Amino acid sequence: MRQLSIPGAWVHEPRIIPDSRGSFHEWFRAADLGEAAGHPLGLAQANFSHSRRGTLRGIHFADVPPGQAKYVKCVRGAVLDVIVDVRAGSPTYKRWEGVRLDDTDHRAVYLAEGLGHAFMALTDDACVLYLCSEGYAPGRERGIDPLDAELGIEWPAGITPLLSPKDASAPSLAGAEEQGLLPSYAECEAYYARLRAAGAPVPRVRAGASQPLSPAGR
Repeated sequence: MRQLSIPGAWVHEPRIIPDSRGSFHEWFRAADLGEAAGHPLGLAQANFSHSRRGTLRGIHFADVPPGQAKYVKCVRGAVLDVIVDVRAGSPTYKRWEGVRLDDTDHRAVYLAEGLGHAFMALTDDACVLYLCSEGYAPGRERGIDPLDAELGIEWPAGITPLLSPKDASAPSLAGAEEQGLLPSYAECEAYYARLRAAGAPVPRVRAGASQPLSPAGR
């Protein structure tokens, strides 16, 4: 797991093992994520989205606590995945970072509770999986306009964004802040501390212990 420039966000860059049949990689390891985040990912829900080129989903986040942490991977096609720090009071407030997720390099991203998430499909038939720490709760879900000029997210040129009516009518970041919709950085930090205290990271496999099957055995 490689930490991004926004605290609470990481990218997983797996080792891909090709052979004559295709390839194999581990796209999620609880121990690696637990070591990075300081606590295990409590899996409550898994989502799948299928998008045509230009589809722009987000920026989405949820009230903290409990928020909704996400581990995101593109299994077909390619997307530009964007993480936005919408935590009021954060030292990196308003910062965004984009990571290309595709079916070639097989990267995945993790974002902690309170961070905003969006992606644009760069190909037709883009398929994305999300592992979520909490289930969908409409009363706690929030959104911000992904085209907000103040954020200045550099979406790919030459692709017309396709937004849902809900995302198209979402407030700007400044508007969401004025309405008191943004999570507090202090509250997020306190919640992360509670998660770390509640459960230690999943231990790594020790030398001499049983090892996972090799790709040839999968």
